[in-house]
Amino acid sequence: MFGLTIEKIIVIAVLAAFLLGPERLPAAAAGLARMVKGLKELAGGARDRLRDEVGPEFDDVDWQKLDPRQYDPRRIIQDALLDDSPRPTTPASSKTTAVPAQLTEPES
Repeated sequence: MFGLTIEKIIVIAVLAAFLLGPERLPAAAAGLARMVKGLKELAGGARDRLRDEVGPEFDDVDWQKLDPRQYDPRRIIQDALLDDSPRPTTPASSKTTAVPAQLTEPES
């Protein structure tokens, strides 16, 4: 949840209580509750609109598989480097080492 731990939330709540005071704290809490409720309705509306536009396939999507937090670049690179799948290579005998005649130095 945005890197917030329970300790950080408690510190923020205590600071808000001191800064706002007992007179303005209930109004601020009500405003925060309205904001959270509005964000929840906004997310629900977006989900419903997406479901209407995509159709029945929306329920078949595995959303956990599409979560970008599961992709760790370090793991992807490590898996690519340690991959044991065969790669196309050219045999050493097929490499030509001949040097064209015009590139060789003339003998003195």
